[in-house]
Amino acid sequence: RFEAIEAVFSEVAGIRLSYLEGVVEIMPVSDEHEEIKSTLGCLLEAYLRAKGMRYYVRGGSSLGSKDDSARRQPDESYNIGTKKDRADIAIEVVFTSGGIDKLECYRRFGIPEVWFWQEGSLRLYALRKGAYQQIFISQFLPDLDLGRIVAVANLPDQYDAVTSFMDFLHAGKGTAKESEIDG
Repeated sequence: RFEAIEAVFSEVAGIRLSYLEGVVEIMPVSDEHEEIKSTLGCLLEAYLRAKGMRYYVRGGSSLGSKDDSARRQPDESYNIGTKKDRADIAIEVVFTSGGIDKLECYRRFGIPEVWFWQEGSLRLYALRKGAYQQIFISQFLPDLDLGRIVAVANLPDQYDAVTSFMDFLHAGKGTAKESEIDG
């Protein structure tokens, strides 16, 4: 049934669909949502490049199947190090409350880490022993300065946010390559 609904909405711009246990969520996607999603992606990718870490952008492709009884499109998702069948990190930008349990969807998909951006802050969750627990340091990127990410992501201009963060990284802060830069 979800596939039929998904087919109907496939050509409708600005709509994101999710499904969990027979409940379909239809969410409009705003310009503000897309801007912060893109800014977070740019910041994460700048960090990964500065660290010399391989990464693979998986984007917002639908995750899940009938077997999972769930389907969801993350705002962004990444593999760190190598390409894998599932994303290592999924990023969600949240502008509304309620709806389906997003973490439950990701649990069913086996996504190890989920980042939620909501009301100007970032919360991270790691899948441990079959349940998500809030974490304060990324298990994939333990040296990432999340406070700096939040500070620059809250700047009113995307270009300024990314430029500020790149300057921070090139100054040798927040990167393990500091000795190589000074070297």
